[in-house]
Amino acid sequence: MFTVALIGPDGAGKTTVARRLEDVLELPVKYLYMGINPDSSNHLLPTTRLVRTVKRARGAKPDAGGPRDSRDLRKPRPKGAARRVLALAKATLRLANRLAEEWYRQCLAWYHVRRGTIVVFDRHFFSDYYAYDIAGGSERPLSSRIHGFLLSRVYPAPDLVIYLDAPSEVLLARKGEGTIELLDRRRGEYLELAPLVENFAVVDASGPLNDVTRGVAELICRFAATARVDQG
Repeated sequence: MFTVALIGPDGAGKTTVARRLEDVLELPVKYLYMGINPDSSNHLLPTTRLVRTVKRARGAKPDAGGPRDSRDLRKPRPKGAARRVLALAKATLRLANRLAEEWYRQCLAWYHVRRGTIVVFDRHFFSDYYAYDIAGGSERPLSSRIHGFLLSRVYPAPDLVIYLDAPSEVLLARKGEGTIELLDRRRGEYLELAPLVENFAVVDASGPLNDVTRGVAELICRFAATARVDQG
């Protein structure tokens, strides 16, 4: 079978639609969260679970569900050699665990695809990190540049990407998070992916979720039929 990534800003309905596809499609479907929020993930490495437990014990806020603001490119450089070394070590460990987590979930996707299942990604690392780690420019930290290079040059792309789009006012009313300006910018960043992805489709997500789910399901069925023809 193949992989499908549902992407879009917060409030577009990605998780709800992805979950509904398991019941709507007559084809075998596997849901897999491919975003950065461990609290939303249905599969996690033990190391990520440990990090999350430690952060909670220290009273840290949970990771954001969506991509990082593309304008926030660089943190102030720590003062003192010891602090810089410590910061570098932490960044290296975070990057190593992030890469391990991403490839772990990709391996899970390959496993289910080989078993004849359509794997539906809720978000995707390439799209969530694109504006910051991939297209962020020279101001990015070294760890972000390494991560962006691997995502764009090594990490497998989904076979089909479906962007759920809705006006920023609708997205804000649904989630109550962010601002109109931020949501407008993220909508533009997601649309920048269109020429970079071989199979990219846009679905209007401003209507009822049943209609959105039906539109996504039709795209997946058409893609499945095309894939069968190509394989045959």
